[in-house]
Amino acid sequence: MAIITLTTDFGEKDHFVGATKGAVYSELPDVRIVDISHAVSPFNILEAGYIIQNAYKSFPKGSIHIIGIDSEITIENKHIAVKLDDHYFICANNGIMSMICSEIAPEKIVEINIHDKIQSSFPVLDVFVKVACHIARGGTLEVVGKTIPEIKPIKNVTPFVNDDKNQMVGSVIYVDNYGNVVTNIKRGFFDTIQKGRAFEISARNYKFKKIHQRYSDIVNFEIPEEKRNDEGRGMVVFNSGGFLEIAVYKSNSATVGSASTLMGLKLMDAVSVNFITESILNKGFEIE
Repeated sequence: MAIITLTTDFGEKDHFVGATKGAVYSELPDVRIVDISHAVSPFNILEAGYIIQNAYKSFPKGSIHIIGIDSEITIENKHIAVKLDDHYFICANNGIMSMICSEIAPEKIVEINIHDKIQSSFPVLDVFVKVACHIARGGTLEVVGKTIPEIKPIKNVTPFVNDDKNQMVGSVIYVDNYGNVVTNIKRGFFDTIQKGRAFEISARNYKFKKIHQRYSDIVNFEIPEEKRNDEGRGMVVFNSGGFLEIAVYKSNSATVGSASTLMGLKLMDAVSVNFITESILNKGFEIE
């Protein structure tokens, strides 16, 4: 049974999600549709890229992923279908695939060219569904589009590193449901630049000198539970997707607050990492 996933900024109020699912079922009654998210911030391609990058790997090979973000076709915003990592992605060529393609090279990219056969003012419903169902039936990408060599890039996918390799500047690309703040700094990239050096992470007026492996690492379990005061403490982790994340332990915006609310961090805010040389350490720089 084919699997088609949906990731959009449609929300739950309007008819768009239901209509898209109905169009899929009208063509393929036995298909399985999975909602990844419909709560992407409107037109936020970085946020959508982060979500789909971390979700698609959990699906079986051959799954088809419709991404409905900024999908209106224009001369600058064409539609593409991409085969990558034995998965298929259907979306606008607006940079949304840049995060995934920066780590895994696409096997095939086609620019969809079936628009002259479809009357459409709702491309996700009319065009993306047609392409997804074609693939689900075993159809090839060449039937729905012409091969192109690359996708449109997007800025802010890779952090900036200065020439001396002692500073890295990333940016906030996602704020999750807990208010944790995710940056575009990935563990592998961080390790390559760090080379074992001590560091200080700065976000607005907040500084961190340690990256935890798990959220609970901030808790000293030798202290009796009734004497602990860990909820609401700021920390840094590499999250399950391998992204550097600034978090608050057991965050809750209604009670202890979150990294986003307490620290005032929002999308595209800068997060810098300064790497400390041994000579500076010998002058008394303290590392937690």
